[in-house]
Amino acid sequence: MRRIAVVAAGGTGGHLFPAQALAEALIARGWGIVLASDERVAGLAQDFPAERQIGLSAATFRPGDPVGMARAGFAVMRGALQARALFHQINPSVVVGFGGYPSAPALVAAIMDRRPTVIHEQNAVMGRANRMLAPWVKTVACAFPALMKASAKVAGRARVVGNPVRPPIRALADVAYVPPEPDGPLRLLVTGGSQGARLLSELVPEAVKALPEALRARLTVQQQTRKESMDTARRIYRDALVDAEIAPFFRDMAGRLKEAHLVIGRAGAGTVCEFAVAGRPSILVPLAIALDDDQGQNARLLAEAGGAEIARESQLTVASLSGAMVKLLENPERLARMAAAARSVAIPDAAERLADVVEATAGG
Repeated sequence: MRRIAVVAAGGTGGHLFPAQALAEALIARGWGIVLASDERVAGLAQDFPAERQIGLSAATFRPGDPVGMARAGFAVMRGALQARALFHQINPSVVVGFGGYPSAPALVAAIMDRRPTVIHEQNAVMGRANRMLAPWVKTVACAFPALMKASAKVAGRARVVGNPVRPPIRALADVAYVPPEPDGPLRLLVTGGSQGARLLSELVPEAVKALPEALRARLTVQQQTRKESMDTARRIYRDALVDAEIAPFFRDMAGRLKEAHLVIGRAGAGTVCEFAVAGRPSILVPLAIALDDDQGQNARLLAEAGGAEIARESQLTVASLSGAMVKLLENPERLARMAAAARSVAIPDAAERLADVVEATAGG
């Protein structure tokens, strides 16, 4: 009989993209995939290769809110009962969780039924949902060599497999980085995560406008920008005489990464690992309000290898960002060194490694 894997993930791209990469790897091995999340997933998972998608009751809570914690607990248990009813129909061989509170009900149901379970932590800091469930699951896999906020026992048995990336990004591991020629074109790519980043949407155009005229004349910008900031960004680039493509979301991220000389983005786990696999130099701006500074810890992987510069929000200004871009864009040799350093810490075959772990956990 064909084996079924239930993939449970939160509704953001940071959870769904690695879950999709694993799903595609398992499908290639003959598995069937069921995606479990909450109702939000429908808008973001239209292309997810699952033969069935299920929305389960789930909720989150703010730390220090006992009423919210109780409500969330009831919601998760209601979702777990929904999942158990489904599991009795489809009899999954394994349930794989990718974090986020919508992943909790399916994992709780699997633990209650004593089914094989795996969690994958994408960040260098273990998230709350994974942290609560990790002691009870059979296998813990992680993306980064360090797994902060995990207990010593959990961290000690975690298997480093990397962060699964989509196949088009994986293919960039075999594409050499070509630094800009002296006085040749410069291509800047600005990402903002799956839901955009207000700070980058507003700050980067002003920083580009502040670049020396000689650099601006060579520059082409592709920027992922929040919808409410698009008109302002276009006006600033037009006034700066810079050719810029502005959009709220780029579907062909692999093609854009392939052509980029420098990338500016947040430091979500998926972003960091994609930049590493692609071997592209970057300026990373960790989200300041992220719990436990998980983005700052993610960024350290590339920064300590020499593949990225970290720009903390508290010190970030138009002048500081413009200055950082000048130092990199005027130094092709340094860009090439950064590209090589980024690629040195990449794990391009993370999806296959995680698929191996999932199959071993499932018992075959």
